[in-house]
Amino acid sequence: MRVALIASTLVLATGVGVLWHATDEGRALTTETARRINVAETLPRVPDAALETMTGAHLQLHPGPGQITAVEFIYTTCPTICQSAGADFARLRDAAAAIAPQLRLISLSFDPETDDPEHLAIYGNWHGADGDIWTVARPSRADLPGLLDSFGVTVIPDGWGGYIHNTAIHLLDDRGRLAAIVDTDDIDGALAAARQILR
Repeated sequence: MRVALIASTLVLATGVGVLWHATDEGRALTTETARRINVAETLPRVPDAALETMTGAHLQLHPGPGQITAVEFIYTTCPTICQSAGADFARLRDAAAAIAPQLRLISLSFDPETDDPEHLAIYGNWHGADGDIWTVARPSRADLPGLLDSFGVTVIPDGWGGYIHNTAIHLLDDRGRLAAIVDTDDIDGALAAARQILR
């Protein structure tokens, strides 16, 4: 009886310890929440990458001095969540007029083989991306794995030609650090985070 009690206590203690570690000391009940906590505490650096835009032009992912970049990950043939994210980005663009010179938005495709400039332009035109404040772009295939990893974006083929992926607004500061992550529909939260980063 005593051995069984000790064994049960050890198993319980181990389980509580694993749960405590897995939930970031009880602060995160999902991996997405843990990702956001980690970003807020560590400000991880994201590798810079040359992107090809919907007009065929090239730009760097990292913002210039005194700027920030809001990044969402999409693929243009997505019939669901990417379309909602595009509508949310349009709302962010419209709400960010006061800080527009310091804020740029990039919808970044993680399907660069399919999403050539023509497909990027169709997605951009559909959602009202102007190519100036907000553009739709793709990285090179070589840069894509490192970008997904550094942003903490998971992309899994769904078996029907599409993808399952997490989505959010990722804010990069002018040192190329991932400074905040907010839900795509949390426009007020994105603006508050942007203003905090620009201070």
